Amino acid sequence: MGTLGRAIYSVGFWIRETGQALDRLGCRLQGNYYFQEQLSRHRTLMNVFDKAPAVDKDTFVAPSASIIGNVVVGRGSSIWYGCVLRGDANSISVGSGTNIQDNSLVHVAKSNLSGKVLPTIIGDNVTVGHSAVLHGCTVEDEAFVGAGATLLDGVCVEKNAMVAAGALVRQNTRIPCGEVWGGNPATFLRKLTEEEKAFISQSALNYANLAQVHAAENAKGFDEIEFEKVLRKKFARGDEEYDSMLGVVRETSPELILPNNIMPDKMPKAA
Repeated sequence: MGTLGRAIYSVGFWIRETGQALDRLGCRLQGNYYFQEQLSRHRTLMNVFDKAPAVDKDTFVAPSASIIGNVVVGRGSSIWYGCVLRGDANSISVGSGTNIQDNSLVHVAKSNLSGKVLPTIIGDNVTVGHSAVLHGCTVEDEAFVGAGATLLDGVCVEKNAMVAAGALVRQNTRIPCGEVWGGNPATFLRKLTEEEKAFISQSALNYANLAQVHAAENAKGFDEIEFEKVLRKKFARGDEEYDSMLGVVRETSPELILPNNIMPDKMPKAA
């Protein structure tokens, strides 16, 4: 390292040391609130060289999720907590209204036995259950991938098809429209019922609605979070029998009420 290099290194070192000192000072000034700070510093969107994620502004990306490289996510989709979408060796495309649930992994295929370089393509209104693995595969519109399922390179799940929870779908397998496949390795189990087809569509809609609540909650600042803690204490329900003896009626603050569209079964029925 030359003289100029050492000088630049030294300047960088002192800038970093100054930043760390300011951070420690700020923590002391925050006092008791220092360890209660709830603002995440996790980097949800990350470039890989010249490849940058393109995420629609109406998409919910959880603070602990990671979207990396050449990834496109459409309008109204949701990427939940702990998910990783890594588009480095190829591209990942996620359509509109699709939910990829907690701890799922989506990656692409750079090398495999067939020698193919494969992207991962996920269509519209798809539900991908918790802890699923999608690798270099295609999932068409309104399909359903169960929790813990694994889809390997070249797999194609056609529209309105379902992969059962925990299934392992081998390379280059095609799951036809309207069928349920499960097991390890996955094989045909039966045809989808009409109720299950309706459930797939409803599942995507429910998650789209729920994502709006999580997006609003994650957008809150520290002061708003602390204020809601006070509200919860104030409006906390006590023992109902004891309250009735005293003639006390406890109400719930409007700020703490979950919207009806998140829990359709609790919506008032039309006359």
